[in-house]
Amino acid sequence: MGAALDDAEQLTAMFTVLEDGPVVMERLFALCREIPVGGRQLHDANIVATMLTHDERQLLTLNTAHFRRYRDLIELVAV
Repeated sequence: MGAALDDAEQLTAMFTVLEDGPVVMERLFALCREIPVGGRQLHDANIVATMLTHDERQLLTLNTAHFRRYRDLIELVAV
């Protein structure tokens, strides 16, 4: 657990952590009306809604397949 915590602390020092909240939730609802999702896809939609709310357009991800439906809204940066 110590190594994982160290890694998480290093990542948060390197990247900006965007806040979730009521404004993001409203954007999530609008996004899901625009691009329907189901099940676990809601987690991906929440990430995109958070990004859009904070005017962030680049997503670094190991799994671009999960976010392809949003390619008109965000830029996927594959690792």
